[in-house]
Amino acid sequence: MSDLEIARRAAIRPIEEIADAAGVPRDALEPYGRYKAKIDPTRLADRPGRPGRVVLVSAMSPTPAGEGKSTCTVGLADSLARAGQHVMIALREPSLGPVLGMKGGAAGGGYSQVLPMDEINLHFTGDFHAITSANNALAALVDNSIHQGNPLNIDPRRVAFRRVLDMNDRSLRSVVVGLGGPAEGTPRQDGFDITAASEIMAVFCLATDLADLRERLSRITFGYSYDRKPLTVAQLGVEGALTLLLKDAFKPNLVQTIAGTPALVHGGPFANIAHGCNSVVATQTARRLADIVVTEAGFGADLGAEKFLDIKARAADVAPDAVVIVATIRALKMHGGVDKADLAEPNAAALEAGTANLLRHVRNVEKFGYSPVVAINRFATDSGAELDWLLGWCASQGVAAAVADVWGQGGGGPGGDALAAAVLAALDRPVDFHHLYPLEQPVEVKIRTIVQEVYGADNVDFSVPALRRLAEIEANGWSGLPVCMAKTQYSFSDDATRLGAPSGFTVHVRDLIPRTGAGFIIALTGAIMTMPGLPKVPGALGMDVDADGNAVGLF
Repeated sequence: MSDLEIARRAAIRPIEEIADAAGVPRDALEPYGRYKAKIDPTRLADRPGRPGRVVLVSAMSPTPAGEGKSTCTVGLADSLARAGQHVMIALREPSLGPVLGMKGGAAGGGYSQVLPMDEINLHFTGDFHAITSANNALAALVDNSIHQGNPLNIDPRRVAFRRVLDMNDRSLRSVVVGLGGPAEGTPRQDGFDITAASEIMAVFCLATDLADLRERLSRITFGYSYDRKPLTVAQLGVEGALTLLLKDAFKPNLVQTIAGTPALVHGGPFANIAHGCNSVVATQTARRLADIVVTEAGFGADLGAEKFLDIKARAADVAPDAVVIVATIRALKMHGGVDKADLAEPNAAALEAGTANLLRHVRNVEKFGYSPVVAINRFATDSGAELDWLLGWCASQGVAAAVADVWGQGGGGPGGDALAAAVLAALDRPVDFHHLYPLEQPVEVKIRTIVQEVYGADNVDFSVPALRRLAEIEANGWSGLPVCMAKTQYSFSDDATRLGAPSGFTVHVRDLIPRTGAGFIIALTGAIMTMPGLPKVPGALGMDVDADGNAVGLF
């Protein structure tokens, strides 16, 4: 059966029952229909004892074969609950761009899904629409200020804040606005990013409460004056209006897994072009309600996990207590040189060659002070001999590992018991967490540290525009911010075709974008785009609704 068919056959419980089991008081619950709700964190009482411990789920470098990181996150949480632990999940919301494009959703798969999966993968509770509206309201207010006499002396050539849309649409990457004469505004070059890449999304996900949200919004640099001074939302005076547009969306969304484990699904930045983690407020809300919180960071550990540890963990007290790296036999063979069409065939040489990618991710996580657990996400085509070999290889490297059959059996069954036991053991081990770099280092040094220590590159090449931006960052006092690398997810390098664990390469930084509200500097590398395009055969071509209004063709 497809994921959608499995989800439709699941026995889903009223959201009030899930809230009661999670310890959410009724006056903090705001239902959105029968099976999803928002939680007002301001109405939650602090629970006795320490906040819940955080388990961060990351992965090896993704491939078109799929790794199932969200599936393992859900299955692990269900398995921990099966073992008697009080658990909650914190996930990102899916973007319509990948849902209708090629990646698919972000609600897990098989018997390890969050429900209702069709609603979560589509409009859900409207959070992405609110973020899009707030972003585009700011863009409109900037253009209006220019049109209405330009009291801030905004240079239309140096407006740095772009409009957004929650859709892959390459045609909107570069546009011209304000055409049609004086009454239509000031003509200038503009463009669209996807909503998940917007600074409003980053601010939304890193803010700790409404006051922090307003403060971060006020710090956003939307452009520069004619004398090249940075201009902020506070100078425009609209941070209150933007907060008003976001105040309801800012409350985390409560749903459930097929096994009935409560899950908060909130915020959705991409890890290849943004920081790739669910909202801080959702993670902290889960920690106030549960003893263990299982969360994820997007794509491989070189992207999402590094950003979780160097960006999100600096923004709030959410440093993980254990880290899991998801791997599959299929992805290892693909990194070992096997074509996707041949992954079902045994290939011991390719499997062994592909472990170089996994090992680099493991060693990278160790640099932050963690001994990660490798979750081997089992596919039906995996042989027992391949799984046993990989378990043995992990043991030879001193890495804890377990096979997880959570797609087929669900975390509510025995398929995730071994992984849950390994994670519980990891939670009992001491952690010496530390960031990869101190904030006092220059931005160029931070970038070199990430590129050399995490990616394994020999060098970094900064374009002429990037070098100019480095000077501007230093002059404007932004050099103390962490770095958010924007890089292809498929490779440690900035070349998506270089699989495995490449060496002897240079990472090319073509531009730097200060995100003063979010509190980091984006480094654009290679050919990475902040507005993706749709594939030749987008997933939307197979989607529809049946006569009863039910979704069809959604994975």
